[in-house]
Amino acid sequence: MQKTLLSILAAAWLCAAQAQTDNMDQFIEDLLSKMTLEEKVGQMNQYSGFWEATGPAPSAGNAKRKYEDLRNGRVGSVLNVRGVEEVRAMQKLVVEESRLGIPLIFASDIIHGYKTLAPIPLAEAASWDLKAIEASARMAATEASATGVSWTFAPMMDISRDARWGRVMEGGGEDTYLGSAIAAARIRGFQGEDLSANNTIMACAKHFAGYGFAQSGLDYYTADIGTATLHNTVLPPFRAAVEAGVGSFMNGFNLLNGQPVTGSSYLQRDLLKGDWGFDGVVVSDWASIAEMEEHGYSEDLKAAAKQAVTAGSDIDMESYAYINHLQDLVESGAVSESLVDDAVRRILRAKYKLGLFEDPYRYCNEEREEELLYNEAHQEAVLDMAKKSIVLLKNEGNLLPLKKEGLKITLIGQLANDKTSPLGSWRIGSDDGTAVSVLEGLSAYEGNEVTFAEGPKLWANEPTFVTPVEVNTTDRTGMAEAIEAAQNADVVIMVLGEHGFMSGEARSRTDISLPGLQQELLEKVYENNPNVVLVLNNGRPLTIPWAAERIPAIVEAWQLGSQTGHAVAQVLYGDYNPSGKLPMTFPRNLGQVPIHYNMHNTGRPNTKGDVFYTHYIDSPLSPLFPFGYGLSYTTFAYDNLRTNLRGQSVEVTVKLTNTGDRAGEEVVQLYIRDRAASVVRPTKELKGFEKLMLQPGESRTVAFRLTPQELGFYMPDGQFVTEPGTFDIMVGPNSSDLLQMTIEWK
Repeated sequence: MQKTLLSILAAAWLCAAQAQTDNMDQFIEDLLSKMTLEEKVGQMNQYSGFWEATGPAPSAGNAKRKYEDLRNGRVGSVLNVRGVEEVRAMQKLVVEESRLGIPLIFASDIIHGYKTLAPIPLAEAASWDLKAIEASARMAATEASATGVSWTFAPMMDISRDARWGRVMEGGGEDTYLGSAIAAARIRGFQGEDLSANNTIMACAKHFAGYGFAQSGLDYYTADIGTATLHNTVLPPFRAAVEAGVGSFMNGFNLLNGQPVTGSSYLQRDLLKGDWGFDGVVVSDWASIAEMEEHGYSEDLKAAAKQAVTAGSDIDMESYAYINHLQDLVESGAVSESLVDDAVRRILRAKYKLGLFEDPYRYCNEEREEELLYNEAHQEAVLDMAKKSIVLLKNEGNLLPLKKEGLKITLIGQLANDKTSPLGSWRIGSDDGTAVSVLEGLSAYEGNEVTFAEGPKLWANEPTFVTPVEVNTTDRTGMAEAIEAAQNADVVIMVLGEHGFMSGEARSRTDISLPGLQQELLEKVYENNPNVVLVLNNGRPLTIPWAAERIPAIVEAWQLGSQTGHAVAQVLYGDYNPSGKLPMTFPRNLGQVPIHYNMHNTGRPNTKGDVFYTHYIDSPLSPLFPFGYGLSYTTFAYDNLRTNLRGQSVEVTVKLTNTGDRAGEEVVQLYIRDRAASVVRPTKELKGFEKLMLQPGESRTVAFRLTPQELGFYMPDGQFVTEPGTFDIMVGPNSSDLLQMTIEWK
């Protein structure tokens, strides 16, 4: 009876869903039939904000042209217009004055929060906590939607192995499996269960594809990779995004194997819209259509418009290619109007799902805006996320956690007393000076004496999103005072790293060591007092071999957003036991970059120590800190690794025991190696993880299930295959320290 009732309910739900889809499709077809070609092209045109919509209309230049395009239905979406008052005014202009009144979508880069900021995405990835990451994106969507925004250009899911690339801060790290899981979690958080709800926003999977493999880690540069790497490493997070129901995709600036991805029919039409069945919108990156001319791919902007629309780019962001040339291309027969119709259907479908046809002002509510920005509950949420993102890299002699009474603590570093840098990069909607500094966080604990000494400045200017950081390399003012302050301290806490705007878009670095005079400061302080806790604030892996060898305690604290100082202090004092694990490998030196854990063996692996076998002559092959690495204030033991073949699946179990005297969370990681395959597989690949809390002395058996999906791989032509053979099964706390056994899978 219960099964029958469930079947009836399921059938009713499917019927209702189908009816809703039918209604949407009919609405879109009716609207499309009423549109002129000019209006269709207008839906494919996206402008950035250009005037205060609540002020007088612009009367000259490009702003006047954009204004007239809005009034006449020649704009389908805009970005960088935020705030209910501005959004409402611009929406009203379009809805009430254009012929058909088709509402705009308002987009913005909501990367790790709007006003209230969570940790940068790379830091969130270090939590390995998918529920927390989803909740973080949900919080960001709640705040952003309250200001009129209904579309975010996130999450970025570019896999990257090169810490020189500034945009590693924006992604999920170097691993495809982890990156795919994080991408899906963020999409669920942004879009919620109902995209038409006024507290959800449409997500965007970017950048499609290969952007993270830019040569030399140089932003916007060429990616040149084999098709096996493309299908097995680069594309899986994007496929996961489609499966998670993402509403939009963004192509990129880069060449991939000699062709701009914005003009790639294979990626956008054949693969994404064809094989994967994606029915959402594809938007260009900023002016990436126009930039195909600079690449040497397009003869001029008109040719670029033809190539982009043919390839499947539905919306032109700030290139003026479609609005200037697409109508002529269609009328001349150079471009089929069916391509335009396909793009417009996708755009209208997104607007329908967002509920904009039902109510163009559904995201415009001044009371919600007032209530939700910098909401106290959001502050608590980002504090929780920040604590989960911190990685304990070293804790010699159990220097941490600190005692809460009776200590003389010297806090050193310009970053320690800064309230803007910890917000990180890609924070377009936030306000400077709104982060809790580390000094403020430590000062909330009253039992110890805390002395602050800034030391030499890291930056000499007031950096912004568009103003590069001017690193101080010569002015040692404050050096002597910091050293003196450290001499009589019981513990010295040094907050060193990068300013928040030293990573992000167009923030590539050729040297990823501590910038400026920080290394010199660190060494001199250590000479005078070796009881140093190094707290790193950074947006990428750094090369810190000197510190890793000598400094007794190192905490990777990234750029943790609004609640940075409280999160760091609560970890240093032990009120939160750190549980983060690295989502990217930390190299020993720049010469190892790009570096990643899932390498392939050469024909001469470094197993004999012979000079003719694969190694560096001046450095070990191993990283400074491996992927998946992170310590705790307690200890964990792994044993009793077991496997059981059940049909096509492999059940893997391992016993985990908390062998310390504190409760703590551990991320149990499962790796495999396919010993011999038609396409050579890496020496290890992450294929499962679970984060769990154990009390002191508690043991738990952790179980994983490997299916053909985890055991298979993609051929260079994109075909997914599974092959029987010998597999190594590895489980442990990181990608280096693993229990291992071998199975035969048939």
